[in-house]
Amino acid sequence: FMRYSASPYRFVIKQGLFLFVSLICALFVIRINTKTYSFLSWPALFGVIGLLIFVLLSGETTNDAASWIELGPFNLQPSEFLKLIMIIWIASFYKVNHSKLNKILTSLTPLAIAFICFMLVFLQPDLGTAIIYFLIIALMFVLSPISKTIKNRIIWIGSSVAIVIVLVLFAAGQSILSERQMSRITSVISPTSPCSEENYYTTGNQVCNGYIAINNGGMKGLGLGNSIQKYLYLPEAHTDFIFCIIIEELGLRMGLFILLLYLILLTRIILIGKRSLNNRDSLICYGAAFYIFIHIMVNLCGVFGLLPMTGVPLPFMSYGGSYTWCLIIILTIVQRINIETKMLSLREVGKENKKA
Repeated sequence: FMRYSASPYRFVIKQGLFLFVSLICALFVIRINTKTYSFLSWPALFGVIGLLIFVLLSGETTNDAASWIELGPFNLQPSEFLKLIMIIWIASFYKVNHSKLNKILTSLTPLAIAFICFMLVFLQPDLGTAIIYFLIIALMFVLSPISKTIKNRIIWIGSSVAIVIVLVLFAAGQSILSERQMSRITSVISPTSPCSEENYYTTGNQVCNGYIAINNGGMKGLGLGNSIQKYLYLPEAHTDFIFCIIIEELGLRMGLFILLLYLILLTRIILIGKRSLNNRDSLICYGAAFYIFIHIMVNLCGVFGLLPMTGVPLPFMSYGGSYTWCLIIILTIVQRINIETKMLSLREVGKENKKA
């Protein structure tokens, strides 16, 4: 109401709509056999690349990044869907081409396409999403069935190229980061506190107000709805700094309980991946677990001042449509993999019983 001159229930209503649409999508996704992922992932990949190009040329600018497509009262963030689609596409690519993974060209194909997508996101510029996307791709490459010899060769070549580019830019006095991105990094590595007089009204303002919210909450909290810092002290109280508001209202106990729930969820996803009967399904599950884990880590480390704040949402907590859809869809896909694994196991048991 104070910031947007809108109803106090603005975000409740919009987030409810996001969840409803996500539920409808989940009901369709749960019925799709994972065998069709190899076919469906290609048009989805080209579609999201097209959207990224469109966003780069004429996207809606928010927080100095042209990352959004305006759709009436809602904004769509294609880079968020890229993470989901790339996890499925890379896992499917390695499954279809498993007999050709001894060839370096085949092994490099997903990385080449992933690099193009990375640059499209980085140029928006959306540093937070680009870093998370890079880490997800790197993990899936390390876990892929490619031989260790080819992996080591690709890692060595990639690292060498990256070092050369950085050295050339440094020698030329150029930087690949914007001034705002550099200020966020320097604020983290600065020897002075974000709450110091020189930082409080500039780079340290958000982090310092987050600290105040956590301190206000203590162990028990001020009570649901009684946060003080959400009243324009924290500019992104409903997204980036939602964890601080939760602790301020419900206490550190609730914060620790939420972290425990995250741990249980990630453990369940990894176990489903370990029980999967093929590399594609396992890679999708591991990619999904890391997708959620890296969002948790980047958000919380940014909130606690350990990393630059990059606008990364906290899973199941932060407001946002694109990430909510992707999160529920990836969990539905993991559930579908779990269902198929159990069905195949039951069939194998049935066959063994018939033979007996």
